[in-house]
Amino acid sequence: MKFMKLGSKPDSFQTEGNSVRYVATELATDIIVNVGDIKFYLHKFPLLSKSAHLQNLVTIANGENSDEVDISDIPGGPSAYEICAKFCYGMTVTLNAYNVVAARCAAEYLGMHETIEKGNLIYKIDVFLSSSIFRSWKDSIIVLQTTRSFLPLSEELKVISHCIHAVATKACVDVSKVNWSYSYNRKKLPEENGNDPKLNGLRNRLVPTDWWVEDLCELEIGLYKRVLVTIQTKGTLSDEVIGEGLKAYAYRRLPGFSKGMIQCGDAAKYRSTVDTIGDAIKGQLIRRIGQQLEEASVNDLLIHAGEGENMMYDVDAVKKMVEEFLMRDQIAKLESEEDHEVQEIRKPGILSDASKLMVAKLIDGYLAEIAKDPNLPLLKFVELAEMVSGVSRPAHDALYRAVDMYLKEHPGISKSERKRICKLMDCKKLSADACMHAVQNDRLPLRVVVQVLFFDQVRVAASSGSSTPDLPKSIRDLNNGSQRSSRSANTNTEGDWDVVATAEELKALKEEVASLRLANGRNGVDKAVNNKMRGMLKSKIFTKLWSSKGEKGENSGSDSSESLGSANMEEAKSTPSRNRMHSVSQ
Repeated sequence: MKFMKLGSKPDSFQTEGNSVRYVATELATDIIVNVGDIKFYLHKFPLLSKSAHLQNLVTIANGENSDEVDISDIPGGPSAYEICAKFCYGMTVTLNAYNVVAARCAAEYLGMHETIEKGNLIYKIDVFLSSSIFRSWKDSIIVLQTTRSFLPLSEELKVISHCIHAVATKACVDVSKVNWSYSYNRKKLPEENGNDPKLNGLRNRLVPTDWWVEDLCELEIGLYKRVLVTIQTKGTLSDEVIGEGLKAYAYRRLPGFSKGMIQCGDAAKYRSTVDTIGDAIKGQLIRRIGQQLEEASVNDLLIHAGEGENMMYDVDAVKKMVEEFLMRDQIAKLESEEDHEVQEIRKPGILSDASKLMVAKLIDGYLAEIAKDPNLPLLKFVELAEMVSGVSRPAHDALYRAVDMYLKEHPGISKSERKRICKLMDCKKLSADACMHAVQNDRLPLRVVVQVLFFDQVRVAASSGSSTPDLPKSIRDLNNGSQRSSRSANTNTEGDWDVVATAEELKALKEEVASLRLANGRNGVDKAVNNKMRGMLKSKIFTKLWSSKGEKGENSGSDSSESLGSANMEEAKSTPSRNRMHSVSQ
């Protein structure tokens, strides 16, 4: 550790009890300096000759016929003032990394500048800092740690900024030039133990590129962030090395991090640490996570939003991770070795179908969690879901769960918003259990319920080897989102299909499905399923929805002949009892 000795006279400060300091001399003291609970009995001449602030205070005290002054607000308290007082007396005082900031701030408070006397304390401390402390790796870190107690003065005096610059500069130096002491906990290399036969016992110490990370872990999170940002801006170290620094800091500062879990109580306690680590190198972390996103879990992605945000989680960060993941399958830019020209070529994606499927399922699970946030905008939910919509999943149950959760937590969204979010899922890919839930779900638009019912019967028919129920063209148009030839004529119809089904309507639909299964068996659906499905689609529930078309005398378009309200009579006669039993008024 670097140090500097000032003065040459022996230290003659004495202590009496716990609250009195005085100088052992034959001269009577003529001033009492109060610093908190401590009284310093000293002499005016040596003090006033070097301190502008004490000059002003003594002038005021003389006007009040007093020999006492109070400087209880001096930075560093009694110990820092004692250093300054000893310097005024010319006594020997030693400055080091632990007390130099306190002495510097106290000297600034006392006004010990060159304008008062040449070679004053401020000048000598500044020389010591620049010539010794800031050139020492560990001393710079120690000094930086001590600056917290003297804010904001230590910031105003630029002690902090100089320390940060010194530490960051040394961290970025070429490892071949690192010849100072540092902490690095790792297993020794063979050549360091002298056990490498190829080196004949030569004890060469190889300096790793991340040699600095453990020493910086001693810093408080705010200072650590500033040092790391400064290191990053220099552009010398790779993202991997900076990532090692973040990992080391997290291991040291976050209990349970090394085991992959943090207790709930600790999560709130160390929130600022986690947030700062993320902010310091967020872009690099997002890129690295995105490149191995298939290895993440839903809990890994539940990153709390920053201070002042209305949402619970940082959805934008996860979107960037997905973008980074998908970019691995995009156009690759390769540099030609011959002409060094940048060429764009399309090559097969490096992502396997299994990796894509894992990420798609991961996002489905993440959507189900963030959907519980009442402040989550629909747009953010939809945009994230659409990012993985191109990944084929064998089932959409997880996505259905996420959509249903959003509808549950956001009952006030508009019909168009409800329609948009439901378009994210493919009803053909819902399992039997999910279909049963959807049929009973009063949060879904009636359009979706009908789709679920139909495709469930298609699946049953296919599994039994029976013919697939024919879907009337009117319903096909709804399923495919096709546009009719007359938009204005279809306005009311579309609105009816997008409304949320009532409890009575859902009950009727459930009874239809149950009757189909009781009559034919889950694995024994035959031609009757086709007929009953047609009858159900032409029941009063759907006739109600399409009745407005007949009332308005809609005749345009070739679809009118196949609409539910104008179905052929032969099909209507096939299920007369059903049309009577299941009305909307049930």
